Amino acid sequence: MFKEFKEFIARGNVLDMAIGIIMGSAFTAIVTSVVDDLLMPIIAGLTAGVNYEDLVISIGGATLKIGNLINAIISFIIIAFVLFLIVKSLNGLHKKKEEPVVETEKTCPYCKSKIDIEATRCPKCTSKLENYSNELE
Repeated sequence: MFKEFKEFIARGNVLDMAIGIIMGSAFTAIVTSVVDDLLMPIIAGLTAGVNYEDLVISIGGATLKIGNLINAIISFIIIAFVLFLIVKSLNGLHKKKEEPVVETEKTCPYCKSKIDIEATRCPKCTSKLENYSNELE
């Protein structure tokens, strides 16, 4: 049983998952700091210092903390937007360069059929093509 457990732990996908969780935790700390330390103070300043945590609704004997919900929604939207910007910028960095298109066909000037770029005679109309360039017309 110990041997099977050791093999399970040593599998690549388990290690990849563990690394992903650890990296996700570290990334969460960065995003949370950006939102809490940089963006939320700006939003608080723009909303004239309104503290949403103080907003509560009392129904019967229950107290509903609507302010906490509003803060959570605002934080979610900001975090989603920050993540969107990060992913968008990373995708831009990883964008593959487009390879140049190599032409493999040309058009016969007589019958207008597509033929191999290196052909000297059209297989459809048997016209000689040696005086024509190898570019598509």
